[in-house]
Formats: sequence, C-alpha cells, structure tokens
Amino acid sequence: MVKAVMNGCNGHMGRVITDLCKNDSDITIVAGVDKFNEIDNDYPVFDSIDKVDVDFDVIIDFSNAAAVDGLLDYCEANKKNIVLCTTGLTDEMIAHVDKASKACGILRSANMSLGINTLFDLCKKATQVFADAGFDIEIVEKHHNQKLDAPSGTALALADACNEALEEDYEYCYGRADRREKRPKNEIGISAVRGGNIVGEHEVIFAGLDEVITIKHTAYSKSVFAKGAVEAAKYLAGKPAGLYDMKQVIADK
Repeated sequence: MVKAVMNGCNGHMGRVITDLCKNDSDITIVAGVDKFNEIDNDYPVFDSIDKVDVDFDVIIDFSNAAAVDGLLDYCEANKKNIVLCTTGLTDEMIAHVDKASKACGILRSANMSLGINTLFDLCKKATQVFADAGFDIEIVEKHHNQKLDAPSGTALALADACNEALEEDYEYCYGRADRREKRPKNEIGISAVRGGNIVGEHEVIFAGLDEVITIKHTAYSKSVFAKGAVEAAKYLAGKPAGLYDMKQVIADK
C-alpha cells in the first residue's frame, strides 16, 4: 500500500483527498501538513513538512504557491517524490521544479482531472485536422469568483497543446478591447469568466466556415481533481527521480 503525506490536509482539496483515500485499499494517508490544525484527522498533522516523523512514499500537495519552494527544497534534500498540484507557479518556481526533479520524482500538471488530461490529446488531434482547413481556435474558461489567476493554468495548457500541433506558430490573445482589426489567422484567443461557484469549465472552439466544433470539459465538483491526484500518487510512488505528468498516469491504467 502506498503511504502518502497530504500537504495542505485541512484545505478543501485536502479534505476531499482524505475522504477518497479512506475508501481506497491501495493508498493511505499517514500524515498531514497544515498550519491550521483545527480539524480532527485520522492521522497526525504537522505545521511543517520538516517536522513529519513518519515513514512515507509520496507527498500530495494542494497548498499555495508561496509554500512550493520550501517544499521542493525538502523533497530534493530527502529524495521524496511529490505530486505537485498547486497552481500559479512563477517561471522561477518552475525552474526550481526542473532542478529538484534531478533528485526526486515530481509529477506536475496544470489540471489533475483525468478527463482534462485526455482533452489535451484530443485538442492536438483536432488542431492537426482543423487548422490547415482555416478554422479559428478560441478557448473559453469559467471558474468561481474566488479564483485568483486568469486565465487558468488549464486554459493555457490547452492552448499549448493546440500550439504544439501547430509547431508553436500561433500567438495567444487575452483580449481584443484595445484593438480594432480583423482577427489574425495565427492566433489562439483565450477568455476567462469569473462568477459564482463554478468549479471549472473549459471549452475549446474550432470555428470554420459554416460549422463550429466544440470540445468541452465541465467539472461539477473538485472530486475530479482529487481523484486524479490520488491516482497520480499511486503511480509516482517508487518511481525514480525525474519529471512526470498525467499522460503517463493515464497510459499506465
């Protein structure tokens, strides 16, 4: 059985993952890390990853970007694998991820949903068909009104998936209010909607002459991200140092 540490265990995602693991015979949470320890858990909770004194195989991180550098330092020094689910990382943090992956296994994804990660491949294949036929590509993402970053990391990853099929030839447009001109051909438009308690919705639109093809993913609860994180942790446990992603998790199923 995989033994995991839940970093950010008392946050919303930490609670969802804790509940999922209770019903999964292949993984158990042996400790949690959270600065706010006002919730009764079935495992010990520490206020710092450095204080964890139980043996474990992998860390699942759903905390905040400000804590990522310290977490990576710990994993690098102790050669502990980590599923890094925290979003909003700076370029410097991503460089730190690359550096730390020389010493430990790191699985990082813009979105932990198994459905979204399947969508990346679908978008690549659709782009290969539609771009040469003159279709325009637009991405619309919707999230709750508490989300800090816009556009979402998932929307950018979907754009990157399309652009990879286009040999990185397209530019991203985040708004057209400041210009008055026809839409350029080599452009991927990315729009963000923030409102209410929308968990997450991503729509990739291929708009051509007299026809529109839409590929859409809707998350109705955060459990879809939690399930992906748990599957990723089970996959990553025992893996050698290096960078991993959800495509490998899906291929392994």
